Amino acid sequence: GTVVGEKVLLKLEQVWAHGTDSSTATAPVLSLLAGASGTSTSTTFQLDVLAMGAQAEQSLSAVVEGLQQRALLQLTEAAAMLTTDPACRPRALHFSLKPHQLFPVTVLMPLPATDLDAQEECLRPLRAALHRRLNLIMDRPFLRVPQGLSFKIAAAAGPVRLKNVHEGLPPSGIQGGHVHVVQGVYEYCHYMQDKFDDNGWGCMYRSYQTVLSWFRNQHYTSLPIQSHEQIQKMLVKMGDKPQRFVGSKQWIGAMEAQMLLDEYLGVSSKILNVPSGHDLEDKGRELSQHFDTQGSPISIGGGVLAFTILGVHYNSETCQIKFLVLDPHYTGSEDIGTIQNQSKKNSCSGIPSVGWHDISVFRKDSFYNLCLPQRPKTI
Repeated sequence: GTVVGEKVLLKLEQVWAHGTDSSTATAPVLSLLAGASGTSTSTTFQLDVLAMGAQAEQSLSAVVEGLQQRALLQLTEAAAMLTTDPACRPRALHFSLKPHQLFPVTVLMPLPATDLDAQEECLRPLRAALHRRLNLIMDRPFLRVPQGLSFKIAAAAGPVRLKNVHEGLPPSGIQGGHVHVVQGVYEYCHYMQDKFDDNGWGCMYRSYQTVLSWFRNQHYTSLPIQSHEQIQKMLVKMGDKPQRFVGSKQWIGAMEAQMLLDEYLGVSSKILNVPSGHDLEDKGRELSQHFDTQGSPISIGGGVLAFTILGVHYNSETCQIKFLVLDPHYTGSEDIGTIQNQSKKNSCSGIPSVGWHDISVFRKDSFYNLCLPQRPKTI
């Protein structure tokens, strides 16, 4: 776009050539109107507009007109941004706000030339204003840069992990009551992933990684999921473990998961202690409230095993409860059919990779610590 004074002097000459026999794609042509006076500053940014139309063939012209209008509006807004801050980089982002709104919302963001976390902090006032304008709740993010929709097919960066592997499971079997489950998206982290052999000792590491993935997928952080070595080094740096802990196969528990979340993400967690695994049968109300208000996965460790609790089905009238358990002891490939197969038990734990369980899944003769991560109240 070209700015002259404080006005955009651009003419949209053509959007594209279309026809039944056209094989040549053409880009929009924007030209500076002749006779403009004043000092001009030139910059380049990518137009990115959406328009909605019916499927009927006659609606194509209306869609083209809608794209033209939005392109001109986007150029005008970008010029205003650049006039205010010539160093910013205007970028159009589309956000899905389902179920609040069915059609994506487009926002032109004045991105500062900094890293992602600094950008998010600079854009906080703009996000707050948009949350109020769009009537969005003010305690969780909807409009952060990584939440922008992508319409490009790109190869995945980093390890490919299955997400929300509990979806599609059969019901728990409890009659009545209510099901309370994790909110949003998590990644299933388990033994032997990332070409790293942690079979027999890395279960809480993997549960913690699953929790980290939840915070990443809810866009509370852009930090990467820590490796086992990075986890160990952080615990040593915090003074919780000796130097020889790095590179070892020593276990960690829910208490370490709490410390790591606080140190790495600045996230606080509640710790729930029970002297016997069967005492969790009395924690239905507390666990239900966690999933309803916080919605994060729960890391639990006791005896020699660690799991991730993804939800509970709790009937307060009969006091019946079942636990939706994600088992990090799975050593196979990323195959959803195998993972959801209730007859296939993991050798280390003796349970399926994901499924509903009664209280017998937890040992009566072992105490358990549960790490209940709290959702940051931020946009």
